[in-house]
Amino acid sequence: MNYTIHQLQIFLKVVQKQSITKASEELFMTQPAVSIQLKNFQDQFDISLYEIIGRKLHITDFGKEIALIAERVIEELNTINYKTEAYKGMLTGKLKISSASTGKYVIPFFLEEFLSNNAGIDLVLDVTNKTKVVQSLKNNEIDFALVSVVPDLLDVEEELLIDNKLYLISSEPQPNEQMPLIYREEGSATRSAMEHYYGTHNSKARKRLELTSNEAVKQAVIAGLGNSIMPLIGIKNELIEKQLYILPIEDLPVTTKWRLIWLKGKRMSPVAKAYLDFIQLKKNEILEEKFKWYQEYK
Repeated sequence: MNYTIHQLQIFLKVVQKQSITKASEELFMTQPAVSIQLKNFQDQFDISLYEIIGRKLHITDFGKEIALIAERVIEELNTINYKTEAYKGMLTGKLKISSASTGKYVIPFFLEEFLSNNAGIDLVLDVTNKTKVVQSLKNNEIDFALVSVVPDLLDVEEELLIDNKLYLISSEPQPNEQMPLIYREEGSATRSAMEHYYGTHNSKARKRLELTSNEAVKQAVIAGLGNSIMPLIGIKNELIEKQLYILPIEDLPVTTKWRLIWLKGKRMSPVAKAYLDFIQLKKNEILEEKFKWYQEYK
């Protein structure tokens, strides 16, 4: 056998994504290039690693076993790289963060300087809904979670970052009680806040759509399909361009807090500890430089 590390990485990514197209996007390769390397890797084995049935990729049981081994091999290779850099005096390793979907408008600004100053650190950032974020934290798969509401029945510590302000958003500048409501999916913190608000204000507005991302909700509101309670942090450009309007409604905005949380008593890696120290030292400076518009918005 004469397969390469690159082929192991490609095969593992294809298995993780269950798609050559999605794997090629994440690897910044063309689809034909991934397909060629995948075939070259398969040619090293007498047993099928995958099958394509009805244009859909299926990983065989043997392929799944090889993927598990490939994952361990790549982790060990990363460890070699980290150890090499560490001996040269660099902070090295992985920083693993899972963020609630709207947190994608927040967390990059709290990472940029830290990663720029520490070239030996690899970031693994998973942006998903609150339920999956909390599950990753509960399973101790990540260093930190970025959430706007502290999860129940989970003993955590936290570092507050910034307010999360939610307003009623419309494509029209004036309130229209006939407009239906657009909700996020079950498990979303924004969905919970919206349900709580309308559950306590006897609204007669009906639910029309349920969408699985903040971006999808935003585009649906712009298209005039309905109104929604949304985080201010994600609609700055649309407000400037007058694609969206904030409606003056009683008891809004709803305000929570974006916070980094981690399991209480967790033994942090040197990278995670360094990042937390950075946040505590630089937080106010980042807020002043990157979020002044947001904090001043009334």
